[in-house]
Amino acid sequence: MPHRAQARKVAFAAFVRRALDDARSARAWTGTEVSRRTGVSRQTINRWLRGEWISDPEPDRVIAFCAGLGLRPGDAFAVLGWESATSGAGEATVPPMDPDVAALLRRLVDPQVSDAEKFHIRETIRYLAYRPSVNTRARNAPRRVV
Repeated sequence: MPHRAQARKVAFAAFVRRALDDARSARAWTGTEVSRRTGVSRQTINRWLRGEWISDPEPDRVIAFCAGLGLRPGDAFAVLGWESATSGAGEATVPPMDPDVAALLRRLVDPQVSDAEKFHIRETIRYLAYRPSVNTRARNAPRRVV
């Protein structure tokens, strides 16, 4: 294997390891929880950690991994050497964060907020994130009288 390809694998493995260590220490997330929240399987994450990938990681999985952990995908892309192909592409399309969501995120990292309250915030967010969408168009449409 060429030296450059091995260096990319080692650098990406270090990036993933730091992300997992941060999730474990800051949020007390296990590997299973990281996998659940990012949508990237534990097997894929472990393959990334061991540098056991033949072709490059799929960009969508890298983006999902970063999004689930609150990381910038551009940082992972730079580690993988994709910065020239993606510079500015994914970063500019991210919509601005809703102020209410930003306030919730601040509460989740605030050491003055109790663990119980943080738990309830996370559970509420999880419920809202994964509940089925409501078809508001059909609900608000005028009813036809026959």
